[in-house]
Amino acid sequence: MKTIITIQHPESEQHLNRMIGSWADWQLTSRGTAQARSIGAHLAAELEGRTCILYSSDLLRTWQTAEILAERLGVVPVFTDALREFNLGAAVGKSKVWAREHVQCATWQGSIDWPLSADDRPFRGAESKREVGERLSHFLEKIMASDAETILLVSHDGTLSILFALWLELDLNMLERCNIAGRSGGVSFLREDDDGRRSLVRLNDLSYIQPNLE
Repeated sequence: MKTIITIQHPESEQHLNRMIGSWADWQLTSRGTAQARSIGAHLAAELEGRTCILYSSDLLRTWQTAEILAERLGVVPVFTDALREFNLGAAVGKSKVWAREHVQCATWQGSIDWPLSADDRPFRGAESKREVGERLSHFLEKIMASDAETILLVSHDGTLSILFALWLELDLNMLERCNIAGRSGGVSFLREDDDGRRSLVRLNDLSYIQPNLE
């Protein structure tokens, strides 16, 4: 049995300042920091006595989240660019207004940068869903081959959407019609049993950001 717990970073500056997140280094807000502490407190209580490994995107907002979780869990976080948010190329460092005016492919209703096709690039130099899937596939192979039974991943909305699809072994072309969307501060549980069958047990549980156990 192997359990993967994903944590989408909580509130950070780009949630409020109308800027593109992507590979720009935005900090957690004071509210996001408090939310991360609550997540850490709840997970520490829930996982007491279990040996865990914690991997995180190396962008600032996830780095800060992982450091808070690691302190509560008593682990040393491992930072990797494999868990970074989508690289949005020319849109990195730009406002969402700029992005709406310069997007170069069809996107989902209500989204600035979520393309219809798995191979489309919303901006010059951006990653496609398939390219993000490729870097995540290599990472998943690595952690699934390890002896660790409980693995925590701190990442981002778009990246986790692709990871969930890969976990369920969905063809990425299906993402033209469906999506497993994330929520800021959401905690999700993925499990693989001893026969290799996979489940998405819990998705975007926001109870973890509620007032904690301290």
